Amino acid sequence: MIKLNVEQLLQQKNISKEKLCKEMGITRWNLNQAIKSHNSISYKYLEGFCKVLGCRIDELLIFVDDE
Repeated sequence: MIKLNVEQLLQQKNISKEKLCKEMGITRWNLNQAIKSHNSISYKYLEGFCKVLGCRIDELLIFVDDE
């Protein structure tokens, strides 16, 4: 399963969810849905996360073995 590493990156970079939402122009509900969803996420959100968090896509997306 591929998961978003957003919460860990927020903590590492000392950025609040509120600041992330404000800079990305999204609601807290949409942020939580993006983080918890296991279905799909838009490229717009992926790009926004990388810009605001100052990370690469390979730092944002992590693979977790389901077994």
